[in-house]
Amino acid sequence: MFIYTTVMFVTGALFFWIGTAVSKGHTRLIHDYHQKNIAEKDLPAYGKAFSVGMYIMSASLVLSGAISLLGESKMIVILSVAVLFLGFIVSFFVLAKVQKKYNGGFF
Repeated sequence: MFIYTTVMFVTGALFFWIGTAVSKGHTRLIHDYHQKNIAEKDLPAYGKAFSVGMYIMSASLVLSGAISLLGESKMIVILSVAVLFLGFIVSFFVLAKVQKKYNGGFF
């Protein structure tokens, strides 16, 4: 489980770093087609809102990795994976809401 935890922590840190960069205005890290209908004046607000989804994703990765440190029992593994999937689902809905609000849709 140590390898899983390491991968989750590193990936979580990467997503946190990307979320922070996007929040600070580096929206070029997001695909162009996700922001083609966004007005220039809305890009800072879009970046801040988008970063919330990235932070949720990052937190779910780190929390899943931390839970896996508790042991290798079946229940711990199920809990770790459940936290991971729940975090991704919540993150997806946050990002979908942001895309709908600022871009009118995903593409």
